[in-house]
Amino acid sequence: MTDDFPVPAIEDWQRLTLSVLRKSGKADENTRAGEAADLLATTTYDGFPLAPLYTSRDTTVPDGRPGQAPFTRGGGVGGRWDVRTVHTDPDPVRTATAARADLHGGATSLWLRATAPEQLGELLAGIPLDRTGIVLDAGTETDKAAAALLDVATRQHIEPRVLRGNLGADPYGAYAASGVEPELGVAAELAAQSVTAHPGLRALTVDATTYHDAGGSDAEELGCALATGVAYLRAMSDRGIPLTRSLAQLEFRYAATADQFATIAKLRAARRLWHRVTEVAGANRPSAQRQHAVTSAAMMTARDPWSNLLRTTIACFGAGVGGAGAITVQPFDLALGRPDETAQRIARNTQIILMDEAHLDRVTDPAGGSWYVESRTEDLARAAWDWFTTIERAGGIGTALRSGLVADRLAATWERRAARLARRQDAITGVSEFPDLDEQVPAHHAGSPAPVGGLPRHRYAYRFEELRRRADGAPTPPLVHLVAIGRTSEHNARVTFTANLFAAGGIRTVTTAPGDAVPPGAVVCLCSSDRVYAEQAAPVATALRQAGAAKVWLAGRPGGHPGVDAYLYAGCDAVHVLETTLDDLGVPR
Repeated sequence: MTDDFPVPAIEDWQRLTLSVLRKSGKADENTRAGEAADLLATTTYDGFPLAPLYTSRDTTVPDGRPGQAPFTRGGGVGGRWDVRTVHTDPDPVRTATAARADLHGGATSLWLRATAPEQLGELLAGIPLDRTGIVLDAGTETDKAAAALLDVATRQHIEPRVLRGNLGADPYGAYAASGVEPELGVAAELAAQSVTAHPGLRALTVDATTYHDAGGSDAEELGCALATGVAYLRAMSDRGIPLTRSLAQLEFRYAATADQFATIAKLRAARRLWHRVTEVAGANRPSAQRQHAVTSAAMMTARDPWSNLLRTTIACFGAGVGGAGAITVQPFDLALGRPDETAQRIARNTQIILMDEAHLDRVTDPAGGSWYVESRTEDLARAAWDWFTTIERAGGIGTALRSGLVADRLAATWERRAARLARRQDAITGVSEFPDLDEQVPAHHAGSPAPVGGLPRHRYAYRFEELRRRADGAPTPPLVHLVAIGRTSEHNARVTFTANLFAAGGIRTVTTAPGDAVPPGAVVCLCSSDRVYAEQAAPVATALRQAGAAKVWLAGRPGGHPGVDAYLYAGCDAVHVLETTLDDLGVPR
């Protein structure tokens, strides 16, 4: 019976944790039990800590019932979410074929990203617009695309009021992505038309994924989204559209990542923040934020693309639990260019399975009440509000983009993120960790060209994949000799660690013993325990030098061993190690 077990206290956990930390050398006899959690805490890119354990002492759950203000418990979205598939192929025939397959397979709306306005008629000819949500993404040609969509509806004899989806007007989003000056007047006019003629169509999108793809943090993504949403509310107010109807014209697009709790907290925080904005704006009743979650393009890899299936599934899970109203899972071969039919089908079915088999859509805000999730939501909301108010004090999102305020802030965050990626502290499975040197990468497709100007786009795996490309182009496969000293139990862990690190740059390894011949000009790495190094590292390194080794690494923390050139250890700059090793091996850049 459970009554026989004692009820654990936080002090018990602190005491036991401190004991383990002392044994590992991360704490000493002067460390107090209450400090154990601080030693295990990590810090987000937004500057607030994540503790290893949360209790009722750490957070106060905000007031409100599920589905009510401040929209942290369900977000006003009930039942199934909108299964929205994305189409980026500029060929309308191929897109039409893929779109019909998606709708037949369970998709409920289509997001058209690369179709020219004049091609919409051909693309949508066989699409039932009375049952399918259409989300346009035409940038500076939004007004033409909207007109083309309405023309198709007219030819299909569909009442304008039956249409649903989003016309995709996002002038500041287009400016952030491409540097094209925004036209707020066009967006406001489309909103006015939607309000009167086709109320099922939203006119404006606030696409915050641009800031995520530029390397921004979650709070920076949310803050930019808030500032953009406020700018659009002002533009619609200037056009004479009442606030309540203006709020109904907006849909917010956020990136969902493989950090499921970060995604859940981001969507929950976004709803809380937007509720606060509507309160300040004078809304006479609560207004839910319509959210479209898209699995992150920045986290996708071209190497071992199959591992993207894990990332996108976790991201979709986080978006579903977080309460997104619409979700797009990007195909696993996104980084290779235009997806094939299999990738498109898997992307669509991922979220259908999460609804029909995991039943994620049947529980309202399942993370609500979790001390960890509530605390993380609150901390993220505060950080995002600070950034939002910084943008507003600078003159709003338009001024902040033109002045470089946004670009500079995102660049600073990317610099910190890139450093952690290079040190493998933010690990990328299949690329920086556990790479497969014998993988068969699916054939590359013809991808769409990236826009010129605007904020940069980053992919987390790019630097490692460039090293792999460089290694693949070498006349002979680059090779490092691992010299295993002592018994297997003494060198095995560091042999495995070192081989994995070099493989991240496409460099193969071969394990040898001290005294085995190495070719002249070889790069070698000693692998053993600290105890063995103290006795044998110097003479083994000296012997390798005399045998013609060009460079001698040692797997372990820097220790000043004679004859050793450099050291490999957890947290070292792996990108620098791999670049210099390829240089030492004579691999062309």
